[in-house]
Amino acid sequence: MTRTPNRDSIRPGALVLADGSVFEGELIGAIPESGVASGEVVFNTVLSGYQEVLTDPSYAGQIITFTYPHIGNYGATTADFESRRPFARGVIVRDLARRGSNHRSEAHLDSLLSRYSIPGIAGIDTRRLTRLLRDTGAMSGAFGSADEATLVAAARAEPGTDGVDLVAQVTTPAAYTVGSGDRHIVAYDFGIKFSIVDHLATLGRVTVVPASTSAADVLAMAPSGVFLSNGPGDPAEVDDAVRSVGELVGQVPIFGICLGHQVLSRAIGGETFKLPFGHHGGNHPVRHEPSGRIEITSQNHNFCVDPDTLGDRVEVTHLNLNDHTNEGMWVRGEAAFSVQYHPEAGPGPHDASYLFGVFEEMMNDPNDWRTKPLIRRPPPRRTPGLPAAELGLALENTLAV
Repeated sequence: MTRTPNRDSIRPGALVLADGSVFEGELIGAIPESGVASGEVVFNTVLSGYQEVLTDPSYAGQIITFTYPHIGNYGATTADFESRRPFARGVIVRDLARRGSNHRSEAHLDSLLSRYSIPGIAGIDTRRLTRLLRDTGAMSGAFGSADEATLVAAARAEPGTDGVDLVAQVTTPAAYTVGSGDRHIVAYDFGIKFSIVDHLATLGRVTVVPASTSAADVLAMAPSGVFLSNGPGDPAEVDDAVRSVGELVGQVPIFGICLGHQVLSRAIGGETFKLPFGHHGGNHPVRHEPSGRIEITSQNHNFCVDPDTLGDRVEVTHLNLNDHTNEGMWVRGEAAFSVQYHPEAGPGPHDASYLFGVFEEMMNDPNDWRTKPLIRRPPPRRTPGLPAAELGLALENTLAV
């Protein structure tokens, strides 16, 4: 059992949105030097897996609101990190648990936030905040100990995620290799998660490369396939990645997820647009169009592919049943496909894990896939669930305080 760190006193604070809405609460985690933390405020609907959400690099530039009211009840552990550190701008919760009760827990959630300089605010009416964001769309916000006028100014000055290249903030600075085997997969790190590398490592040797890696450098590695990862921000701002992927299409089998799905679409001439409040959670229903079967999926993205701009270049393979937006596609005549969600489910349901099997089939026989009309559904793959340490991945720090 881990107890919350002792604090000398309650630290009152406030959250203010760009529209002037004010929410009072108690500051948790790290205290920003300026007394103000700002970012684009979004909400996530997962019931568990708060640590995986906090350490997902796709949240760079954003402040995460957890709709589930009780957060921190099972503490935190390095084994559940999804990246080397959290990249979110902040966290908003209704009730931060006083104790983290779990045999795996190494520290209280408040300690994790403090260790990685992530500010937070608790005691917020997250139901009211979520309804507001759902009705008006994601908007910039600011919270801290500063006065209301300062917070409003900070919220309105915050650019959000539109027109911002956030991938450069989260991508690996140098290539690294995980796993072994004759099959060689090159994975573009736009904000890749440890659990994704975990799944890919069951298919062969994985070389994770920076987002700026050229197509020529990738092809020089003689990969069996190329993986395009999840990541934060506006896909229209990662032109180098779009250019590289465009040069790879037709040269090597490609599997993209989340931001990688958007990058692939732009690489073949498509357009993307921003959703009103994005898809963030572990319970999004998606229909697999070839079979009509429904998958409950884990999602975290603010932007979406416009399939109408791709014409007959793609076959739409997956559809979101909440808002009927595009969730997946196969590039006609090519060994290339992508989905908008996170099939590794870190955290979330495992309905979509079969997609790693699809990628394996594609790498085994790419010529066969160039004539496939639709993606098939192989049986779900089992993964070993190796912790990050065993995969050779490193955290920037530990949770020890």
